[in-house]
Amino acid sequence: MLPSMSMTVSEKSGARYRSPANRALLRPAPQARRAVGQAAVTAGVLGLVAVAVLGVVSESAADLRVRGGAAMFLGGMAGLVGMYLALVQLLLISRIPQLERILGQDGLLRWHRRVGPWPIALLVVHAIVITVGFAQAAHTGFLHQLGVFLRSYPDMLLAVVGLALMVMAGVASIGALRRRMRRETWWVIHLYMYLALALSFAHVLALGPTFVGHPLTQAVWAVVWAATAGVVVVYRFGLPLARTLRYRLRVAEVRQEAPGVVSVICTGRHLDRLRISGGQFFAWRFMKRGLWWQAHPYTVSALPRPPYLRLTVRQIGDHSAAVARLRPGTRVAIEGPYGAVTPDARTHDKAALVAGGIGITSIRAVLEGLPKSARPTVIVRAPTAEQVVLRDEMAALVKKTHGTLHELVGPRSATGSPRTFLRKLVPDLTDRDVYVCGPEGFVHEVIAAAQELGVHRRSIHYEVYDW
Repeated sequence: MLPSMSMTVSEKSGARYRSPANRALLRPAPQARRAVGQAAVTAGVLGLVAVAVLGVVSESAADLRVRGGAAMFLGGMAGLVGMYLALVQLLLISRIPQLERILGQDGLLRWHRRVGPWPIALLVVHAIVITVGFAQAAHTGFLHQLGVFLRSYPDMLLAVVGLALMVMAGVASIGALRRRMRRETWWVIHLYMYLALALSFAHVLALGPTFVGHPLTQAVWAVVWAATAGVVVVYRFGLPLARTLRYRLRVAEVRQEAPGVVSVICTGRHLDRLRISGGQFFAWRFMKRGLWWQAHPYTVSALPRPPYLRLTVRQIGDHSAAVARLRPGTRVAIEGPYGAVTPDARTHDKAALVAGGIGITSIRAVLEGLPKSARPTVIVRAPTAEQVVLRDEMAALVKKTHGTLHELVGPRSATGSPRTFLRKLVPDLTDRDVYVCGPEGFVHEVIAAAQELGVHRRSIHYEVYDW
């Protein structure tokens, strides 16, 4: 029965994907609202100011004049600001849809990494300087005071463990180390950040000078902490679970597209209500032994054809190789859709789309969402002709949108640099939005070339999936 069922699925889905999706039958994706982003930034800055003000007003001049008072004050301020920034860190990776649609997943990750060193450094400073302050007040040594803290102060040991977990996650995020780790190892290490913040919560309220004797401040901080935890639970766990249960995706077929490249075609229900734009991606979790516990980002290689949804994957690692061996009937859990590189991001009517290697899957989905007025110029670069996947679908979409398709096949010495082929193939480049997808090095080369040729930064759209 399975071979005949597979053939039926293949024939039906193949016919649907060879022609553009009927967008009139699909729900449009929500629009990005920059006012939401501006409000979020304003709220974050005001929160930081409020934390600093609370820290200052909780101290009196007499407190500062006593032996060790200045060190205690500085350490307390470092702890307050560090903990606040740690909560901001969590919110940046909570995948809040309203923010994700503005910055995209890679934009949020960039900000997460920029902010990342500050809370860890401030909390380390807090631990050291507070200990120095108490040691000065008690006329004792640093190590002796540290021992007193661990033996006698409530929740201090848990806070030290939490800080150690934060430092471990921070060290694991250093670029050189991160690139040597398996993605799964790095992911597990970062899960300890949630535990670290939970362990630190009681310590802050019990011993923080800003909170001791200030029940209102304790209540406000507890609400902020609970709200952050609530956002994480809702958007990282609740919403993905709800969408997984609603759409009930299963693998229907795994189709070979080219050597080392497969398309996974899933079936589900209510896919006409799935609000997704071309160029967006899901974090896919295949409910199979060895795969169920990890979610990996793969772009949807076409808009939905209810009841079908397709992703296309190049086998470059253990996970993607395992995806190629999936069997029909495998359940699929999804997180998303994510990504801000969509047709709605355009600042011009016309567009130029540049794909390197497997990046053609994202570009093909973006192309499907463009209106005819975009008259796209599509450039596909690949080392060999057989690596130009989904060629027939791309050609049909380009024809439908009255665009032009260029295939640059061969070594770089034959195809030329991005600056060379952009200037030659897209003479009106500055009047177009540029979409680019592919290997990270290729993406950054195209971005640099486009900017050198006069394209405004806001008119260049890309997303690098770098964990």
